Amino acid sequence: MTTIGPWDLRKPAVTGAGGIVASQSRRAAAAGAAILAAGGNAVDAAIATGFAVGAVEPWMSGLGGCGFMVVSEAGGGPAQVVDFGLVAAAGLDPARYELLPGAKGDQDIFGWPRVIQDRNVIGPESVALPTYVEGIRLAHERFGRLAWPALLEPAIALAEEGVLLDWYGALAIAVAAPDLALFEPARGLFLPAGLAPLPGSGTAPHYLPLPALARTLRRLANAGARDFYEGELARRLADELKSAGSALSAADLAGYRAAVVPALEFDYRGHRIAGVPGLSGGPALQQVLGRLAGRPLSDEGPGPADYSAYARELRQAYVDRLAQAGAGGEQPAPAGNPRASSTTHLSVVDRDGMMVALTQTLLSRFGAKVLLPETGVLMNNGIMWFDPRPNHPNSIAPGKRPLANMCPVTVSRPDSGTHRPWLALGASGGRSIMPAVAQILSFLIDYGMDLETAFHQPRLDESGSGIVTLDTRLGPEVIAAVAADGQVEVGETRAYPVLFASPSAVMQAEHRNVGMAEIASPWSGAVAEAAPRAAPG
Repeated sequence: MTTIGPWDLRKPAVTGAGGIVASQSRRAAAAGAAILAAGGNAVDAAIATGFAVGAVEPWMSGLGGCGFMVVSEAGGGPAQVVDFGLVAAAGLDPARYELLPGAKGDQDIFGWPRVIQDRNVIGPESVALPTYVEGIRLAHERFGRLAWPALLEPAIALAEEGVLLDWYGALAIAVAAPDLALFEPARGLFLPAGLAPLPGSGTAPHYLPLPALARTLRRLANAGARDFYEGELARRLADELKSAGSALSAADLAGYRAAVVPALEFDYRGHRIAGVPGLSGGPALQQVLGRLAGRPLSDEGPGPADYSAYARELRQAYVDRLAQAGAGGEQPAPAGNPRASSTTHLSVVDRDGMMVALTQTLLSRFGAKVLLPETGVLMNNGIMWFDPRPNHPNSIAPGKRPLANMCPVTVSRPDSGTHRPWLALGASGGRSIMPAVAQILSFLIDYGMDLETAFHQPRLDESGSGIVTLDTRLGPEVIAAVAADGQVEVGETRAYPVLFASPSAVMQAEHRNVGMAEIASPWSGAVAEAAPRAAPG
């Protein structure tokens, strides 16, 4: 075990009588909080924050990605999911993804056998249909309140200002520099003079502007979201993708529609959990919580028996997920690989009590590393989510959807009567997302922790590798108890490299709202609505 502390990571919760936005980027959360103050509801704020996140941390999510949004209305009732999961191109040729001779299950975070030239992981042939903009358009149409252009203005301003090049922003680019250097447009923007940018020094902040992205966002604001799929933007995107070597076509873009579907709802110790059904982390979360519900609770908070149960049920959930044909047929994650450092999650509650949990992603850091220079759009590497082995349930196929790990949820309490929303929660971090969501729900529901305490409570991760990773803060008794059931590794909660998922959440507590974000990230934070809301416009 190597340690870089000791230190005590602390981050205070944010409270307020009005709405709150919690995000991996406090700059983006501030944009959403301003929308709340201007009269927007939780969906409006989530949309503004989501677009803003794509401008301030473009390596995690953006216009070229995908996601899921869970929406719970203030008055209660069934939650709804805006589903904009990835789809492969109709013209995709599975034969292009020939396995590397002798390759074993060591590809990226999913343990797939490697493909020749890593075509499914990096470059234009790894790109799936970008579904993000259409999903956000549908969310606005169905649930939004403010005018569409107002929700993009914060992101436009942030893209014009650019990525903050403090130590964390510079690090985020540097760790992807070898792959970014392979593609000229991405290299030209993110690696000036062929090198990763240095962090700024002194008191004045340094930024890396994203002018092409700002122009595209302004076009979306003025022409509408469907322009990304059927208008001038769609033409530019299709031309740039074709030139880059992608199988995606103008017909793929024009034919895509997101969907609003009923949430996957189930009970856990009297609380109603609403997650994403189908090809997501939602069904696995339901299994884990269903099996945890029958265990006796410790008298003094989560202890060795609890963490042993967490590890055991998470392990079983992944065994079942990997074995079930209908669940996608994934491979066990390769042991020793770094945890996924991609995706972003944000949670919102508005003054009236409406809640939104939104997870959005480019999949890997910087997605496919394919930057479309005219539009400034970074593309996802969604083909990575498919099994490159032929004749498996989750094998690569044209027009097909892969299994995803995203696991946003909203929760209502038993004393709410009408199932008014109480909590919105989610995380980033690939396969480690669902384990984090499950444990935080247990901390809050089983042991009555407040949100700040739950986010500081150490966690473990068991996400399909067969090895349980434990936070050093859990102590020798917990570590020994978990180790009695299998192999373990012990590490620290830190900004980089990331060993555990990065959660964000909002909660209603004692007539006030509370927000909390990942404690180890220097950029994450929650921002409260700062002023009384103006009339909707």
